[in-house]
Amino acid sequence: MSDLDAAAGLGIRTLRYPALWESVSPKDPDTCDWSWLDARFARMQALDLRPVAGLLHHGSGPRYTSLLDPEMPALLARHAGQVAERYPWIDHFTPVNEPLTTARFSGLYGHWYPHHRTEQAFLRMLVNQCKATVLAMRAIRRATPGAQLVQTEDIGKTFSTRGLATQADYENERRWLSLDLLHGWVDRNHPWHARLVAHGIDPNDLALLRDGDGMPDLIGVNHYLTSERYLDGRISAYPRSLRGGNGRRRYADAEAVRVILPEGSTGPLPRLLEVWERYHRPIAITEVHHGCTRDEQLRWLAETWVAAEQARATGVPVRAVTLWSLLGAVDWNSLLVERAGFYEPGAFDIRAPEPRRTALGRAAASLTQTGAFAHPVLDVPGWWRRETRLYGSGHSQASPQPMRGRAPRALLVVTAPHGYATGLVRICRERGLNPVLAEDDRGSASFAEQIARCDAWGAIDASGLDATALAKRYPGGSFVADAGRAERLAATCAAAGQPFLAFSTDLVFPGRLHRAACERDVPRPAGLSGASALDLERRVRAAHPKALVVRTGALFGEDAPSFAGGILAAGAAGRPLPTRPLEILSAAYLPDLVHAALDLLIDGEYDLWHLVNAGETTWAGLSADLLKAAGLSPLHFLDPVPESRLNTALASERGWIMPTLESAIARYVRAAGFPRTPALRHAAE
Repeated sequence: MSDLDAAAGLGIRTLRYPALWESVSPKDPDTCDWSWLDARFARMQALDLRPVAGLLHHGSGPRYTSLLDPEMPALLARHAGQVAERYPWIDHFTPVNEPLTTARFSGLYGHWYPHHRTEQAFLRMLVNQCKATVLAMRAIRRATPGAQLVQTEDIGKTFSTRGLATQADYENERRWLSLDLLHGWVDRNHPWHARLVAHGIDPNDLALLRDGDGMPDLIGVNHYLTSERYLDGRISAYPRSLRGGNGRRRYADAEAVRVILPEGSTGPLPRLLEVWERYHRPIAITEVHHGCTRDEQLRWLAETWVAAEQARATGVPVRAVTLWSLLGAVDWNSLLVERAGFYEPGAFDIRAPEPRRTALGRAAASLTQTGAFAHPVLDVPGWWRRETRLYGSGHSQASPQPMRGRAPRALLVVTAPHGYATGLVRICRERGLNPVLAEDDRGSASFAEQIARCDAWGAIDASGLDATALAKRYPGGSFVADAGRAERLAATCAAAGQPFLAFSTDLVFPGRLHRAACERDVPRPAGLSGASALDLERRVRAAHPKALVVRTGALFGEDAPSFAGGILAAGAAGRPLPTRPLEILSAAYLPDLVHAALDLLIDGEYDLWHLVNAGETTWAGLSADLLKAAGLSPLHFLDPVPESRLNTALASERGWIMPTLESAIARYVRAAGFPRTPALRHAAE
C-alpha cells in the first residue's frame, strides 16, 4: 500500500478512491470480496486520509448488467448500501462518475460498452445513471445519514462558426442535462423533457429524479484541454481525424484551444463561473490532468489552480483541486479503445520499484503546504496559449512569449554543429524550454558568465548524443566525448545549485555480462569510445553530485544519419545490409529519449539512468522490424562478424520510462515517409 503512503506524504487529506462495484462483486451481487478494500480503507484511516468513495467510474459495472439494464440502478444502490454499512465512517461518495460523459461515449459515440450510437440509447443510459445515483444515495444515507454526494461531470462548452450555431446550441444545452436531472429540474417546462419522453424515457423515472434526492452537496467539475470544442464547416482547414458531422451537415469538430476565440472565453475559469451561476452549489475541480510532457503538465496545473483562486476571489466556493490521476493512467490517450499499454504519469510515476514522485507531485506537495508552487518552466505559457497551437499556424519555431512579463529563463545547451544534439534543441524549443546554445567556454565567456547572461535555470551537455550514435554506428572507431568541457559545465551548475544533464553510452560495459546491464553494474569499457564516456561520467558526477547522467543504446532518429536510415535505404534499393556484429542490444529513438530525459531533469532526478526503448533485439532483428514496418522486403546482412555474441543491452532498476521499441520503429518509419503497419498511439504524436 505504498501508493497510499505516497499520497499522504504529499500532504493530501482527502482522496477520491475506488470502491468499485465490479471489483467487489464481479460475478454475482450476492458474492462479495471485500479483502482489497478492507486493507486499503484501514490504511487510509491510519493515515488520516478521508476518502471520496467512487462506486462506478467509466463503464457499466459488473458483466451481469449494463447501462441500458433497467435493473442497473437498483443493483448499484444495493452495492452502495453494502459499502456504507461496511464502512460507516466514509461520508463522501460519488456513486457514478461523469454520467453525461459516460453516456455520450457509450451511447452516442460507441467507444465504450455497450457501444451504441443513437440519441435514444444515450438518453436511456444517462437517466439510468442519474436514477442509480439517487437510489444509491438513499441507500447510503440509511446507513450514514449525513453522507454527502460529490457529483462529477465534464462541463465542456462548444463554440462554432455562425452556420453551425444550432448544433452548438444543442450541445451546450445537453452538457447540463445530468446535473439538471439530479437537481430535480427536468419537469415539463425543461427544454429536454419532451425529447426524453419522445425517446421512451419512463415518466416515472423522471418523477423520481424530480424529488431532488440527487442534488449534489458538491459539484465536481472535470475540465480538460479537449473539453471545449469548436465546430467549423470549413473542414479542409482541419486534420482528417477531426472531420465528421451530425448526419445532416459535414463539419470539423476541433479543440477550441486551437482556434482564436475572444480572450477569457475558454479555460477552467469561465466554466467554473458558469457552473456557479447555474447551480449555486459548492464546487471542486475534481480532475486535473494533461497527458503530455512534464512541463506542460505543470503549466496546466498552474493555470487550473490560478482559475480556482480567481473564482474564489469573486465569491465562488471552490473547495478543492484534485490531481487526476495521482498514479497516472494507462491508454487514456486513446480513451481506452486501444490496448497499447501506454502509461501517462501523474503526481507519481509507478514504473519505478516504488511510486516515484514527479515534478507534478512536488507541485502538489507545495500547494498543500503553502498554496503555491514555482518552477522555471512556468515562465512560458502552455502550448494551448502559444501560436504553435493553431492549425496551419506555421509558427513551429516561434520564440516563447513570457508568462509573467519577464523574459523566460533558459536552458543552456552544449551541442555539436549538427546531428542528434540539434534534435534535442528542436524538442526543447517545441516544449517552450527556451534552449540557448553555449559558446566555447575557453573563449571570451565562461560558462558561469553565459548562464548569467541568459538567466539559465540549468544546463545540458548534448554532445554525448552524437558521440554515442557514431560509436555504435562505426564499431571500433575513436569517437570520444569532451569530458573536460562537460566537467566544467557541471561544476558551474553545481556552484549555482542548478540541474545538469549529460549523455553517455552502453559502451561503458563490455557486453560480457550475458544479460542486460543495470545502473548498479560496474562499468568496464572495452574500447576507446566507452572509456571516454566513462571518464565523462566520473568527472561530471564528481563535479556535480546531483547531475543527471543518462546512458542510452543504439540511437536513431530523423535528425542525423543512422543505422536505421541505412537499413531503410538499403531495403528500398534492394541492396544487402552492411556487416554488423552478432550482438544483443538496446535501441533508443531520439524523440523518446529526449522527452524522457527532459522529464527526469524537470522532476529533479539525478544520478545514473538507463534510457532505451523497451525491448531487447539484435541487429538482424532490428533490421527485419524496420523493413517490415516500412513495407519493404526482408534482406540479409553481408558476411557476419565472426565473434562471440555480445550483450550490450541496457536494463533499468530505476524504472522503464520510454515506449516500446515496436512503437518507436512504427513512428520513425512514418516520419521517414515509408508505408507502415498500424502504429501504436503515443501521447507525443
